[in-house]
Formats: sequence, C-alpha cells, structure tokens
Amino acid sequence: MSKPYTERDLSDIFDNDLTWRRKELSDLKMATKAADNAAKPVLLRAIIAMGYAHWEGYVRTCANRYFEHLTLRRKPFTDYERQIYVNNHLMRLDALHQSRTSLAARCTLINDILDGKGNRFTFVNPELIDTKSNLNTDVIKDICLICNVDPSPFEQDRAFLDILVLKRRNAIAHGQQEFIRTDEIDDLVANLLALMSTFRSLLENKVYTKTYAA
Repeated sequence: MSKPYTERDLSDIFDNDLTWRRKELSDLKMATKAADNAAKPVLLRAIIAMGYAHWEGYVRTCANRYFEHLTLRRKPFTDYERQIYVNNHLMRLDALHQSRTSLAARCTLINDILDGKGNRFTFVNPELIDTKSNLNTDVIKDICLICNVDPSPFEQDRAFLDILVLKRRNAIAHGQQEFIRTDEIDDLVANLLALMSTFRSLLENKVYTKTYAA
C-alpha cells in the first residue's frame, strides 16, 4: 500500500479508493435494474447495505490517510493546529472516563498533556476515527471535529443520510423487511457518492492550503 508522502500521493489514494467504490455501486445498480422480478427486491436491499458500507469505508479511509500524511511529515505538535494535539490525548481521556483509574495515572496523563507539545506528531490511534458502525449526520460531524473541517455541508443532507440510508440500512441489517423502489437508486447512489466527495474535498483542500499548520 502506497504512503501519502506528498499532497499528490494523498489525492491519488483518495482517487483510487473512490474509483473502485463508484464502480462497484454502478455495477450493482445496473444488475438491480436488469434483474427479474424475483431477484430485484433482494438487490434493492443489497444496494442500500452496500451504499452505506462504501460511505462508512470511504470516510474512514480518507480520515486515516489524511492523518497518516501529517504524521509522515514528522513535525512537532507545535507546527500544527491545536486540534491535532487535542486528538493525541482523546483516547486516553476516554479510557480514564470508562475505568476507575488511579490518581497517579490521572496525574501522569495531565503531566503528559502539559509537557508533550514539543514532541513529534508520528502516530494516530486507529480508534480515533470512530464511525460507531452507524455513520449518521451526528457521527460524521464528530469526525469533522477531529479533522477540524467544516461539518455544515452534511447538515443539509441529514434527512437523506439518517432516514433514507441509515434507518433503512439498519432495518435491513436487523433482518427486517424494507421496501426500496427501483426509481430511487439512481439518486441514492449519486447522493452517497456526492457525500463521499464532499468529505474528501474538505480534507484535500486543507492539505493543499496547509490550513492544518499552526
């Protein structure tokens, strides 16, 4: 797997990952339209599940590769915006919140936070980009906060993402019968791909303009 050393490397990774997802959704859409009456309902349900899977997978890939691009620069936290340093401690704070941690461990964390800003940014906890297996509008806004990009473009698509995609995907995943119309799938796939491209563009623009810098 290639590494995103440069801005161009990162863009190529984003392109390649979106290309195969777009093709798979296009192929499934064509198969659904060509299917007989017996197979069509099954494929319509499958396109909801697959569409959501690609949405979640692409967001996770883009966010993780964006942070990988930054870690490969091997610069100190002081060269980056504050959110990068905040992210570095979020998982440890979450662990403290969920366990009965000793006073010594809490003091250690606070001292690490106070003393660590001059360290190099070289690692991102893979659990930081948490889609919660339910990447709705509120969750994508949380991921935008982690990446420090504007979440507002996703708010206008809340009804589409949370109801037309997530609610139906969850019903299908839990074995419920869900009715999908054939005339819905063109817009559904197009809108999902547009959301993927929006998230990618937010990160890509940040990289090219270097607004992640302090």
